[in-house]
Amino acid sequence: MCVKEKNTMQKKKCDINIARAIELSKKMIKLAQSGYEEREDPGCGVLYGILLDSGYRILDLAQKEKEAHIQKGWWNNSIKKEKI
Repeated sequence: MCVKEKNTMQKKKCDINIARAIELSKKMIKLAQSGYEEREDPGCGVLYGILLDSGYRILDLAQKEKEAHIQKGWWNNSIKKEKI
């Protein structure tokens, strides 16, 4: 088995997905913050408020899952050099 195949097999897809969820939630938060500052009517404020709240909730859940995976010893092997 070549090294590339071995490294691919060691990466846990669940860890990679958690890392992607963290990045996505950060993008949601950033969009909500800039969108709220640039809004032109109350409806936009509601939209960006919900986006901001959801982003923070997802970030919190994903970080808790990441910590659980770190405690299991999975995280470092999966995420070290994985490009998300």
